[in-house]
This record gives sequence, C-alpha cells and structure tokens, in this order.
Amino acid sequence: MKRVLLSTIACASLALAANSDYKYEITPLIGGVYTEGNLDLDRNYANAGLSLGFNQFDSFIDQVELGFLRSIEDVNYDGTNSDTGITRVFTNLIKEYPLTADASLYTLVGAGVEIFDNEANGNEDGLFGNYGAGIKYKVAEELSLKFDVRHVIEADHGDNNLLYTLGFAVPFGEVAKAAPVVEKPAPVETPAPVAAPKDTDGDGVIDNLDECPDTMKGAKVDTVGCMTLINLNINFDTDKSVIKDSYNSRIAEFAKMMKANPKLKASIEAHTDSVGSNAYNQKLSERRAASTVKALTDLGVDSTKIKAVGFGETKPVASNETVEGRAENRRVEAVMVK
Repeated sequence: MKRVLLSTIACASLALAANSDYKYEITPLIGGVYTEGNLDLDRNYANAGLSLGFNQFDSFIDQVELGFLRSIEDVNYDGTNSDTGITRVFTNLIKEYPLTADASLYTLVGAGVEIFDNEANGNEDGLFGNYGAGIKYKVAEELSLKFDVRHVIEADHGDNNLLYTLGFAVPFGEVAKAAPVVEKPAPVETPAPVAAPKDTDGDGVIDNLDECPDTMKGAKVDTVGCMTLINLNINFDTDKSVIKDSYNSRIAEFAKMMKANPKLKASIEAHTDSVGSNAYNQKLSERRAASTVKALTDLGVDSTKIKAVGFGETKPVASNETVEGRAENRRVEAVMVK
C-alpha cells in the first residue's frame, strides 16, 4: 500500500507540472495523525493521499477541496493482535489571506467520512467534521508548498484526531485564453523644429525653466518639468504577474533615473482588466506591483523610495470590451511622490 500511494503522488506531480493559468489545483499529500488517547489506537501514524481543488473566481470562498487520506501502514489496536487501515474522504471550503506576493495563510472547514478496514474497540465507519489552518508558499511559477493542521471530530462519539499534512500544489486547466495581442510600439514624440528656445528632454518645458532635465520619454510633468506620472509600458498577460524579458530595458531606464535623482520617490501602481472578480483582481494587481518593485530593487533602487500599490480593475484606461483594451488595462504606472 505504501509503494502504491507514493507512486501515485509522484506520477500526479510529473503529469501536471507544466500547466498554468489554472481553474484547478491538484495536491499530493503526506503527513500524519495524532489520535485521542481513549481510541485504543496507535497514538501516531503516517498518512498519504491526494486532494483536488476547484478554484472559485466570483465567490467569497477561494477554493472547494475534494480529497482523501489513507494510513500508509496498518494501525495497531491497543491490547489486541489486530490492526486496521484507515481511509478518510473529505470536502472542504478554503479561504486564502495573502501575506506577500509568494505566501498566504488559508483556513478550511468541511466534512467527510472515515472508513476502517477492521472495526474494533468502538472505532466504526462514520461521518466527521473538520476545521483547520495552513500556509501556502509559491516555490516556482507553477508549484506551491502547502502545510496545514486539521482538527477532525467524529460525528457519533465526538472522538478527536489531529491531522497534519504537507503537500505540493500543482495548477492545471487554463482560464479563458485571450487571443494573441500585438504589442503597440510606444509613441515617439517628435518636437516641432524650433530655433529657440530649446527643450532638450522633450517634456514640453523649455530648458531655462526646466528644473528636472533628462526626463524619461512619455512622462507627464508639472510646470517646472518634474515628472508626476510615467507609464512604464509594462503590460501583463491575462492572470499573470510575471514581467516579461521584453520590458527589461524600460525598467532599467527608470531604475537609472531613480538612482540618479536622490530626492525622487515613486508609488508603483498596478492595474488589471475586468476579467475575474473584484477581489481576485485586487490581489492580482498587488502581485503585479510587488513584482515591479522587486525588479527595481534588484537593479539597486532604494526600497524606501518606492512602494507597491494595487488598484485592481478600478482605473481602466481603455475599454474592457475588446482584447486590445483589456491588454492596455493590464499595466503598471509610476506616480512620483514629493
């Protein structure tokens, strides 16, 4: 039985490791059970199993979980020469609480049925309820480590068990694939040729009035030529918070400017399109802002000069009714703070 369970876990991980943009999540599980002392069973025994999560996008609940856990080796009955295998099948409602771009806490509550291969000492097949909490940490783009503790209460006699599980969550099932988006080149401003006065950085403020020379192209400035807002021209794929390599030069240019001007501070503001729920899009925009801040600090920008802010889908700059408009709305901007 032990070899079969471990082989099932390994095969499930390998088969689904390449999926992304997911509706579902499969989690091979391994852990243990600490039993109540009056159950006349081994106080500790190992478990393994599998759970399947159905992600919810328009609900207060983030996921519905279905799964099973099975004792890896037979569990001994105290004072007898008999033993038993124990299987628990369960369903839970799960709510996540983000901590960082990669980590979140989660709580769960649900019910299930436990099945004894050999009923003895008052241990019988029956229903149970359970509740618990855990932590989820993203270790790769499509792989998360999950650990939780669950208090299991048997329905008929009120018997108690404490389950602790460790799992690797793998997503699969694509979410509404958008048609390929053709990237539009950034508009290039061509100032009208004038003999004088000069506007060297092209921000609309002539040099003798410009208190902030060398402004980045496309930035909005105030009356003395200092930046107030700049579109970093970073656009994300649907349901993604990973910055593509094609935007590295734009980020590097902004980082160079921030390091060259010690007085500058910026609020890195990220946005989404309207696909998905408001709550989900808020979390997604926060992850996008955090990814951009990390990219800037990795290039040497002082972390005290930039902060990450997510606005979800609340501030579109284009129509969410078209593919092109939604692509424009999946963006990051830098608002300069005085």
